[in-house]
Amino acid sequence: MKNYDKYKPGYFPPPEECLDWVKKDHIEKAPMWCSVDLRDGNQALIVPMSLEEKLEFFQFLVKLGFKEIEVGFPAASETEYEFLRRLIDDNLIPEDVTVQVLTQSRRHIIKKTFEALEGVKKAVVHLYNSTSVAQREQVFKASKEEITEIATSGAKLIKKYAAKYPDTEFNFEYSPESFTGTEMEFARDICNAVIDIWEPTPQQKVIINLPATVSMSMPHIYASQIEYMSKHLHNRENVIISLHPHNDRGTGVADAELGILAGGDRIEGTLFGNGERTGNVDIVTLAMNLFSHGVDPQLDFSNMPEVVEMYERFTDLKVHPRQPYGGQLVFAAFSGSHQDAIAKGMKWRKSKELHQWTVPYLPIDPKDVGRVYEGDVIRINSQSGKGGIAYILERDYGFDLPKPMREEVGYMMKGISDKAHKELSSQEIFDAFSKEYINYFDPIDITDATFKKVSTYKSDDGMIVDMRVDIGGDIFEVTAEGNGRLNAINNALKKTPYHFDYTLISYTEHALETSSSSKAAAYICIEDSEGVQYWGVGTHDDIILASVNALVSALNRENRMHKFVK
Repeated sequence: MKNYDKYKPGYFPPPEECLDWVKKDHIEKAPMWCSVDLRDGNQALIVPMSLEEKLEFFQFLVKLGFKEIEVGFPAASETEYEFLRRLIDDNLIPEDVTVQVLTQSRRHIIKKTFEALEGVKKAVVHLYNSTSVAQREQVFKASKEEITEIATSGAKLIKKYAAKYPDTEFNFEYSPESFTGTEMEFARDICNAVIDIWEPTPQQKVIINLPATVSMSMPHIYASQIEYMSKHLHNRENVIISLHPHNDRGTGVADAELGILAGGDRIEGTLFGNGERTGNVDIVTLAMNLFSHGVDPQLDFSNMPEVVEMYERFTDLKVHPRQPYGGQLVFAAFSGSHQDAIAKGMKWRKSKELHQWTVPYLPIDPKDVGRVYEGDVIRINSQSGKGGIAYILERDYGFDLPKPMREEVGYMMKGISDKAHKELSSQEIFDAFSKEYINYFDPIDITDATFKKVSTYKSDDGMIVDMRVDIGGDIFEVTAEGNGRLNAINNALKKTPYHFDYTLISYTEHALETSSSSKAAAYICIEDSEGVQYWGVGTHDDIILASVNALVSALNRENRMHKFVK
C-alpha cells in the first residue's frame, strides 16, 4: 500500500521496565465489571435508544449480574437526564447496583450532573479530560500545566458538590482520556494530582480509569503502561485501576486481559463490543474466557441466545455468526476431521463419566451457554466427514454404523449436500439414509422366515429355514439348511430361478436405544464376484428378522447394479 510512511507509533512506553505481568499465565479472579452499553454503546448507535429501551436494557444488564452500570451523560441531553431521573424516582436501581455518570470538567455540567443524581443511594461520578499530545496540541492548544488544571479544578468541584448530598454514597472516577497517546510520566502526574484532591480511603476508594480511547499499540505495551501506572499511583491500596479498551487494532480483549494481569482491577466495556469506531472491549468474550479457565466470571451468560436476542433488539446490530461464544456458528463443526474428533470426544467423556470438559475443538460445553448439541455442534454440508454424519445418526436416531460403512454413508451425504448447495438437517440426513439402506424390499422381499436348529452340523450354528420370498412379483416357498441363519437363507435363495452372486463380508447388530420402541438394527455387508461391496440395514422388533431385512436390503442394492432381477 502507498502512504505507509505517513504513520508511526503514537504511544509512549513506560520509562522503566514493567514486565512483572509476564510472569502470570492466566487471570485468577473476575475483575469488577462496569457496563457502558447505555452510554458509550448507545452514543455509537445510528439511532440511539429511546428512554423506554434504555430502561429495559438497564434491567436486563442487572439481570446479567452487572453491579456497576454507566447510565449516561445526564448533562448532555434531556433524554439522558430524564433516564437517570426515572431510574431514581421509580426506584429501579437495586440496592447492590451502583449507577455511574460521566461529566466533563466544567462547572455548569458538574452542577447539572449532581442535580440529576439527587436522591440516588450510590453513584460513581466519572470525570474526564483529554491528556494526549495530539489533543493538547491540536484541540486544546494547552500546556501540560493547563491540562492538569482542567482535571484538578473538576476534581475539586466534584468533591465540593458531593458534600452537598450527604445521603448519597459517592465514589469518584477520573479518566485521562486518550491515555494511550499520553506520555506515561504526565499520565502518572495528572492522575496523582486528582487522587491527592480526592483523598481516597478504604471506605471510599477512587477509580482511576486508564482508557485505550484509541488503541495504538500491541497489547504488551498497554499492559506495561498499566503496570507502570499501578506502581506509581499515590495511595494505591485505596485506588481501583479501571481499564476501558477500545478495539481499533482488533486487540481490545487482549488489551483488557493483559491489563488485568498488569494490575487492572476493573473493566468498562459493552456486550459484544458495541462502541464507537471499531467498538469497545467485548465483556461477553472476556467473561467467557474466564469461565473457560474455570474462573467464575460473576456474570450470567448461561442463556446466550437470549443475550444475543436482547442485544440485537436494543442496538439494531447483528452479532456476527463467528463472534466468540455468542455467534450462531461458533460451536458448529462442518469439517470432517473436526466432526470426527468431537464425536469421539463426546463418546469418550460419556464413557468415563467425566465432569471436566476436554472435548476436542470445543473450548466450552455449548450447554453451559444455553446451546444444544442437536442443532449447534455437528453440522453437515459438503465439507463434512464420516464421523460427523455417523455421530448424528447415532445421537438422534440410535444407528451405530459399523466403521467400514461410515465412509460410504459420508460420501453419499456430502454428495447430496454438494448437489443441493445447502446444509443438511438431521432429519434430511436420516431420510436419505433410510431411503438408501433401511428395509429396502424392492424387488426382493423375504416376507416370512422360520428357523429351527439342525443337528447335521457339528457346531450349534446349524439352521434350517422355511422361507417365503417375493422376487419381482413371483412368490417362492423354499427350505434350506446352512451353518447359520444367513447361510441358510443364502442356500434357500439359490433354489429359486435367480442367480444370486454374493459373499457375506460382515454382520453387526444392536438395540435402537434412542427409539421409542424396542426395535433392533442389523447391518450386513455383502460382496459380489468383482469385489464390490453393498451395505444393507434392517430394523425389526425381532433381531433375527432385522438381520433378514438387512440382507434383503443389501441384495436389492446389489441388484440395482447387476439387474439379476428385472
